[in-house]
Amino acid sequence: MSHIVIISGSPTPGSRLNGLIQYVESKWAAADIKISHIRVAELPAEALLHAKFNDEAIVKAVGLVAEADGVVIASPVYKASYTGVLKAFLDLLPQTGLRDKIALPLFIGGTIAHLLAIDYSLKPVLNALGARNILGGVYAIDQWVERLEGGEHGLSPELLLRLDASAAQMAEELHWHGLRLAAREQEPTASE
Repeated sequence: MSHIVIISGSPTPGSRLNGLIQYVESKWAAADIKISHIRVAELPAEALLHAKFNDEAIVKAVGLVAEADGVVIASPVYKASYTGVLKAFLDLLPQTGLRDKIALPLFIGGTIAHLLAIDYSLKPVLNALGARNILGGVYAIDQWVERLEGGEHGLSPELLLRLDASAAQMAEELHWHGLRLAAREQEPTASE
């Protein structure tokens, strides 16, 4: 079974970003993909800010990333980049912490002007962490996500199409990733 960890860099629990996360999560759950969550704002602030690698909550969160086949990096856009709390967590990952992982960015911002935040601020960091299969991702505008009663979200038709495509691409990449790993395990070692 494939495993995706969703890393949310939103500092606010009621963020519209949750609408995007909940939607793609429902698609993957229907495809029998295991989902784990890291809500960075819920990690101990002192451990994040002082880079306490041995903090129990940090060790557990980094372990979830290590176990996952795919990683969703979700963040609102502030000042043309992802959140500082997300950056603090990414800084705690090992140098090759995203090697052999499929990465999918999900960003939301107030204006289309920050559309390139994924390409110019996030992708270089993911690449530095060893990620080589970084999917295009989805950038949404706040107006495309309506807050509904009960914590639900209404998503615009355009956003639904883009999320459907990204969720399907992630599931397909995870399938091929699993086949590659299985083939690698079948290869004879040099000592055989």
